[in-house]
Amino acid sequence: MKKKIFTFLGICILGQGILFSQKKLPVIKANSISVDIKDGNTLKKNAWNIVPEEKLDVYTTSSKKVTFYTDIDSISFKIDPKKEYDFIILLKGKDSARTQIKYIPSRLEILKGGEKYNFSDQRLIPKFTYQSKEDEDLKKIRKELRLDSIAGKGNELSQIFNLMHWVHNLVRHDGSSNNPTLKNAVDLIKVCKAENRGVNCRMLATILNECYLSMGIKSRYITCMPKETNFDDCHVINMVYSKDLKKWIWIDPTFDAYVMNEHGDLLSIQEVRERLTKGLPLVLNADANWNREYLQTKQNYLENYMAKNLYRMQTPLESEYNTETWKKGKKVTYVELLPLDGIEQTPQKKQESNTETGVSFTYYKTNNPDLFWTIPE
Repeated sequence: MKKKIFTFLGICILGQGILFSQKKLPVIKANSISVDIKDGNTLKKNAWNIVPEEKLDVYTTSSKKVTFYTDIDSISFKIDPKKEYDFIILLKGKDSARTQIKYIPSRLEILKGGEKYNFSDQRLIPKFTYQSKEDEDLKKIRKELRLDSIAGKGNELSQIFNLMHWVHNLVRHDGSSNNPTLKNAVDLIKVCKAENRGVNCRMLATILNECYLSMGIKSRYITCMPKETNFDDCHVINMVYSKDLKKWIWIDPTFDAYVMNEHGDLLSIQEVRERLTKGLPLVLNADANWNREYLQTKQNYLENYMAKNLYRMQTPLESEYNTETWKKGKKVTYVELLPLDGIEQTPQKKQESNTETGVSFTYYKTNNPDLFWTIPE
């Protein structure tokens, strides 16, 4: 009986050894915890720290090839999206850190999955409106901020760009800042000067939107969002109607950015999104920057950051002064444009109230870009 038991245990131990050998992982050596990674064509210095305490440390990529460089060794993998790649980094000859490379779709790939709209969607969307420059509040903005002088006496496009540059240079972007209570151009600029602070992209777009309206230029601010319904980052820019070009154009005060095709023609938000999904040429203005410190590239700004944030878009129905300064009894309506791919399509109309602010909200959804990007009358 004992002989049979020992024989059985021997078979089990042998089987485990065979199984372990079948799962033997590649090993690279390191003396330093810092690792450089070449992700596709991009070399990321000190991009990874070796942490042997982690059960499994996962590096995600959207590239076709990834190389890890330690201070004394390296390993490369050609990435198959359907596979995961495990290996061991042996730190100082004694500590093993199990590491995995895993493919995830790029934001541009995700955006391409949301390419399709429904141009036949005729569900009710109320008419978009734009406050007249003769409104007393807009007259106040024009006078107090001396916008006639800032816009200049050039043609329409020069005025549009002069105002964008001015807002970009006047107010610093701070994505982590709290929004002031009064959310209009004059008060936002005052609080930034008084407190030596910046504001987020939404407030920058709000300032610029009111400046445009006060000069008689039709404009809306657009909340550009990712596919996820729960997210911690989005971006807000302006869509500005050029009467001379007879079209909307992309204007981003946060990055002092606008976008063109290969012929130098200015593009709308809709056109940029379509060109991204179809792989058509896009040109970012050479001086696009963040806070006058870091220049932006087409790859980082359009193909990465904005590809993430152009999946779906939302805008107020009424483009006007003080839209998001909350006060009791106020009613605000938003319209969202979303593609047909895999996100919350209903309800098409939703109403809710905020008990703290006393503001009522109405939300509409549409799959029809023609309704969302309709030309102002």
